[in-house]
Amino acid sequence: MSTTTPPPQPELPPQQPASPEKKRGSNAIIIGAAAAIIAAIVGTGIYVVQSRDDGKPAAIASSTPSDDAETVLAEEADAEPTYGTPVVDDFEMTLRTTERQCFGSAGCNLTVEPSLSYVGPSENLDPDAVYDITYEISGDDSGPVIETGELSDRTTLDYTQTMISTASSGTKMSVKITDITEQGV
Repeated sequence: MSTTTPPPQPELPPQQPASPEKKRGSNAIIIGAAAAIIAAIVGTGIYVVQSRDDGKPAAIASSTPSDDAETVLAEEADAEPTYGTPVVDDFEMTLRTTERQCFGSAGCNLTVEPSLSYVGPSENLDPDAVYDITYEISGDDSGPVIETGELSDRTTLDYTQTMISTASSGTKMSVKITDITEQGV
């Protein structure tokens, strides 16, 4: 019979892997930075409180461009928007015929209404303003017809339909804007 001998037992217990060394310096840097930020905030607060004049906080001079940019942006956000004055060329108008009654060689009676489009820069048209838009319709037997519509909310044109009599069914109608005025100005 053969005897097997067990393997020899180690004399020392197995060594544990070495634990990584903790970096103690990084905590000191974080704590130091936090203390510096807190000191800057407290110092600014003390400066503002001590600099009051007649109950108003003193202005703190800014030395960084980003503070100036933030101040300008804040002032622009608080400011009322300004609008230019729209001009005749900012609009296009066409006529739409809603009724037509022709009498052979005697001509036609037409009912027309304006169709208005704004083509100018959007910063010129105040959404809260009301504009009177005066326009001239050509092609009537009696001569040009002048009408005025009222534009509000940038999109709503209140107008009166216009009756036109033409010399023949082939008479071309045209319209042009002659004046724009803002109400209350």
